[in-house]
Amino acid sequence: MVSLEKVEWKGCEDVKNPFVMECGNYKTRYEKDMAIFSIKRVKIRMLGLAILAFLFPLLADNYVIGLATLCAIASIGAIGLNILTGFTGQISIGVGAFLGVGGYTSAILTSTLGLSFWVALPVAGLITASVGALFGIPSLRLKGLYLAIATLAAQFIILFVISRWTGLTGGTSGMVLQRPSIGSFSLMSASSYYYLCLIILLFTIVYALNLFRSRTGRAFLAVRDRDVAAEIMGINLFTYKVLSFAISSFFVGIAGALLAHYTMIVSPELYSITVSIQYLAMILVGGLGSILGSILGAIFITLLPVGLGFIMDYLAVYMPDMQNTLAAFQELAFGAAIILFLIFEPGGLAHMWSNIKNYFKVWPFSY
Repeated sequence: MVSLEKVEWKGCEDVKNPFVMECGNYKTRYEKDMAIFSIKRVKIRMLGLAILAFLFPLLADNYVIGLATLCAIASIGAIGLNILTGFTGQISIGVGAFLGVGGYTSAILTSTLGLSFWVALPVAGLITASVGALFGIPSLRLKGLYLAIATLAAQFIILFVISRWTGLTGGTSGMVLQRPSIGSFSLMSASSYYYLCLIILLFTIVYALNLFRSRTGRAFLAVRDRDVAAEIMGINLFTYKVLSFAISSFFVGIAGALLAHYTMIVSPELYSITVSIQYLAMILVGGLGSILGSILGAIFITLLPVGLGFIMDYLAVYMPDMQNTLAAFQELAFGAAIILFLIFEPGGLAHMWSNIKNYFKVWPFSY
């Protein structure tokens, strides 16, 4: 009798024909089954993307690098929100305020107390996680629209505290920050800060991918799919709902701290309800319950105003009398994009990418 442990199945990696897009992928060990990227060519693609991301500043100017930095920061916050909303099913409309908690915490620790950015960054995440867990307590009794209203209340409460606690936060005047430094080297250049955000984004992606392969992540998914059945199975709803708020808020706080040091200023109006809606739009357009969707949605929503601005500037040359109308049309296009995705592609950009991959797996055949 042959032991399964000694059997090596021939799969896609042993096929030499370059036109074969898909074939058997057999696994004989739990380690292979639990691997994030179990196929060699997928590992090569991911490594190639990572290399391209690190080489990107060598091929772009400072303006484009700045946009890429904003996309990386937004991706970190969108992944955090998707952990809560897409994977655990808990709606939150207070993301803007939690970004503010992270930004102001880092500003107070670095500008007021004189601590290093490298100490302030994780502390900002932990403080935001604590605030998020506090406002996540009502999630045990509230669902759906009622929970959304509770998180909306958190948005206004946190911004009220930030605006009125002038002795600590500077009130409506805000606070000025400095870029982080490593010894005598300051991350003032666009490319250096881009690398910082990119590295943190990579760590965030790896953590999120592993989270949902763990007991905690599977509990989050069970709570999302059917919380009553999850409780019958022995999952403590209170613990895991609050934990999802805490983990989500941690990454949102990290994104808020990175954004604060990138813009070098924090002010209450930078964390309005509009910001919360933009982050919800990121995970809706990108795809709920998808790490890739969070990144694609963050890139899409971050770059959409830029693209629309270029289009409006081009049209304004030929229609100068309609400049105000074109500016209003830019806001209309932003809302229309969200509605169109919800109607025609509720799975988001991640589902569209999945459909494209599935098409080419069997190409040129139709089945």
